[in-house]
Amino acid sequence: MKTVIEQAQIAKNASHLMRKATTEQKNTFLKVLATLIEKNKDLIIAKNTKDLNENQNITPAMKKRLTLSEAGLAGIVSAIGSLVPMPDPVGVVVNEHIREDGLKISRVRAPIGVIVCIFESRPNVIVDVAALCIKSGNVAIVRGGKEAFHSNNILLSYIQQALQESGLPQDGVQQLEDRRHEAINELIVLDQYIDLVIPRGRKELIDSVTEHSKVPVIKHARGLCHAYIDRDADIEKAIDIVINAKTSNPATCNSVETVLVHKDIADSIMPKLLEKLFEKNVEVMGDERTCTYSNKCRLATEDDWDEEYLDLKVSIKIVDSYDEAIAHISKYSSSLTDSIVSENNETTKNFQDDVDSAVVLVNASNRLTDGEQFGLGGEIGISTCRIHMRGPMGLEDMTVTKYVVVGDGHIRK
Repeated sequence: MKTVIEQAQIAKNASHLMRKATTEQKNTFLKVLATLIEKNKDLIIAKNTKDLNENQNITPAMKKRLTLSEAGLAGIVSAIGSLVPMPDPVGVVVNEHIREDGLKISRVRAPIGVIVCIFESRPNVIVDVAALCIKSGNVAIVRGGKEAFHSNNILLSYIQQALQESGLPQDGVQQLEDRRHEAINELIVLDQYIDLVIPRGRKELIDSVTEHSKVPVIKHARGLCHAYIDRDADIEKAIDIVINAKTSNPATCNSVETVLVHKDIADSIMPKLLEKLFEKNVEVMGDERTCTYSNKCRLATEDDWDEEYLDLKVSIKIVDSYDEAIAHISKYSSSLTDSIVSENNETTKNFQDDVDSAVVLVNASNRLTDGEQFGLGGEIGISTCRIHMRGPMGLEDMTVTKYVVVGDGHIRK
């Protein structure tokens, strides 16, 4: 077993080679990886089943995130393939100008370097990280949760095989071999080797990484997401959006957790909205006014407004005004994605300005907040930070800019 510092040093050395990789090599890696996953899907599912059998006490939401189905693997293969035709961001000139004396100053996109990604449950993340890092000229050290141990191991073997077959350093993607929890903290202080840390998972994990890291951290915070149904909403549209945002995949960070309903539309929408939610087996935690519409609702507590359920469970509150909705979102939102349903253009414009989240949606489901849905070819996470970038983090966001200055004997006078 390699030590933490040995793996960090190996990654740094690999990064010098990776930043010079050609677009052809990167695309070959993606094609080979997609083929390997497709050809070996039965073996991957068998390893994933072993993980599921060894972790039968996990929550239903975590089980859903952990499971790799044949359809899920097909989606992974498709996502890898979508990156192939996308432009290579490395070397792209963002802007340039030439001074009067002929000095040419350009801002050019370059890889970040060595990226550490720490995640839980979802074994598809290791493939997302590998595909995006390699296409953008970066290298990665990943640390997945113990519950996905066998799934991550077999996927890593195909990732490293694809790297080798495409002429890229096999250590371009490593998995942290030291499984001690302390090893994470030992890794994220090695700022001479590591350039960026991206934690994905529980709030406790993200807080711990942020507290201990000496390396810049881009946080993928919990998804406490809201949908506000305005007094001027189209009722059928609002119901469809909320049902999709809650039930299409409740185990994801972009599923809606709290629905706010303007009092002026409550009588018109609440009976049918609740009926549709109950049909989908959604447990509803409501304020006192919400509970008057159905005895199936349970009275919400203060904790419910601040909880990411990641399950078929939702909080509903009837608000007296637009301002009350904004105040609630400002207080409880994790700033990942919040939405409004309204036919009033002035109100929706105000919502875009008033809600300071990474993604603000108008008349659209929160579940659309996703790199692939946004045409980014996947994502390494959804950033809720206020530096570098916010929202789904795609290829271009895996680079930074540097200045390239070309002169002809120029000196400063």
